[in-house]
Amino acid sequence: MVSADDSGDDEVEPDDNLRSFGETVKASRKRAGRTQEQLAALIGYSVQYVGSVEQGRRHPSQKFITKTEAVLDTFGVIGIAAKQLSRRRGLATWFRRWAELEEVAVTLNTYECRSIPGLLQPESYARALIGDVLPPPTAEDVEERIAARLARQQLLTRTPYTVFSFIIEEAVILRQTGGAEVTSQLIDHVLECSRPPNVDLQIMPSISPEHAGLGGPFCLLETEEHEWVGYSEGQQSGRVLSDPKDLSLLHQRYAKLRIQALNPADSAGLLMRLRGSL
Repeated sequence: MVSADDSGDDEVEPDDNLRSFGETVKASRKRAGRTQEQLAALIGYSVQYVGSVEQGRRHPSQKFITKTEAVLDTFGVIGIAAKQLSRRRGLATWFRRWAELEEVAVTLNTYECRSIPGLLQPESYARALIGDVLPPPTAEDVEERIAARLARQQLLTRTPYTVFSFIIEEAVILRQTGGAEVTSQLIDHVLECSRPPNVDLQIMPSISPEHAGLGGPFCLLETEEHEWVGYSEGQQSGRVLSDPKDLSLLHQRYAKLRIQALNPADSAGLLMRLRGSL
């Protein structure tokens, strides 16, 4: 949970981005000839806070970043490091590795039965989803999650294009998360996202006697090196899959789902009918 006060966030499990930022702060502090105690006094934070940031166990507040940059006179180095760090805020720890892989993907296939994939979510729908999370997130946490989700959507239109395939359950639309107005905005947004030639959208109808995705949602991704990896997510967890047996199974299931789901044209037609019924 992200703290809403100005002191920053609670301690978290270190990740590569936090460690890198912490090492930058530590190196800058030592270059300036300051101890942790001296830096803490100059910027108005506790020694424990400074130590946690340097160890990569705490997200620094913007106030910490600004004051540390000024006190240590790092010529913008800490600010640059913070920009890289901020790209990962708002993403669950277990999802960050997959988000990094998304950025270098040439192909991304997604089957989803719980909610609209984050890459296709309009802000109103993302806000409704995040607002339903328990325990309730702070206002700051909500904004960070939404910002991170919307930032990821730039992948849909960047060049060279990534080839996207989305297969989504009709039930996800019928649920009307956030209400009828949000659902109308969602359908309009999803249809708009599916128009570019690099994006295919298919809907799995609610009545599907044959269904290869009953094992749950998953993703398949092809890297720049033309290697495939998979991703499977559950409650408070996510796994990046690289074992050839796992990937073979997911490829087989996704190929079957593509046959079983409505084709892109029929899927768009179904979404427009659902839009008209709201």
